[in-house]
Amino acid sequence: MSGSAPAGASWVASAPARLDDATAFVLRTLGRTDYERCWRAMQAWTDARSADTPDELWITEHPPVYTLGLAGRREHLLREGAIATLKVDRGGQVTYHGPGQLVVYVLVDLHRAKLGVRDLVRRLEGGVVQWLDSLGISARGKPEAPGVYVTRDGVEAKIAALGLKVRNGRTYHGVALNLRMDLGPYADIDPCGYPGLAVTQVADFVAAPAVDEAGVSFAPILAAAIRGADRPVASAPPPNARRPTR
Repeated sequence: MSGSAPAGASWVASAPARLDDATAFVLRTLGRTDYERCWRAMQAWTDARSADTPDELWITEHPPVYTLGLAGRREHLLREGAIATLKVDRGGQVTYHGPGQLVVYVLVDLHRAKLGVRDLVRRLEGGVVQWLDSLGISARGKPEAPGVYVTRDGVEAKIAALGLKVRNGRTYHGVALNLRMDLGPYADIDPCGYPGLAVTQVADFVAAPAVDEAGVSFAPILAAAIRGADRPVASAPPPNARRPTR
């Protein structure tokens, strides 16, 4: 993709962004965004990218919304109320997004990165685990149930959800990491399609950073994990240090 951004993603181009030299990822901070607007921008951006378009991570959070994946069954939405439900094109079942949840969208050219989808999922989980470890939270991925899990009061609970879409060898959607949010809406769904699955957040363990602050340290770690390298938390520079050119 060269020149101006595609029409459906033109607003994204004005968001603060910088090139992470160590990984060649563009890290873009969008602030709080409407879910559907951001989703449509990811689609447009992915359709418009070329073989030499840099991979990007989009850092955001959303107002309250339930999303149902391609194979998602509405039976996992236990009660319908004031929170809207969107049928979207990622994998997986139903999940919740809301304020206080860090969402990082992963726009990667799998062919250029020489990665399969399963490899990418494992690396995304590894990046989340590494960042949580920096806060003193022990976490793990589960190959049979993608996402990141912790143990709280002797019970396994999900702290981060993953969902991807691959179009022409390029990914979008990504990772949702619970920081400090109202977990009540999870009671109205089977999280990720698992009845009775416990859900937790960073604030249940330590003082949780705000979404933008967490994004500054988490995004470079996630980028390094995708590239197959480790990145210390302390090496993350400010998100608006400079803008990439297209």
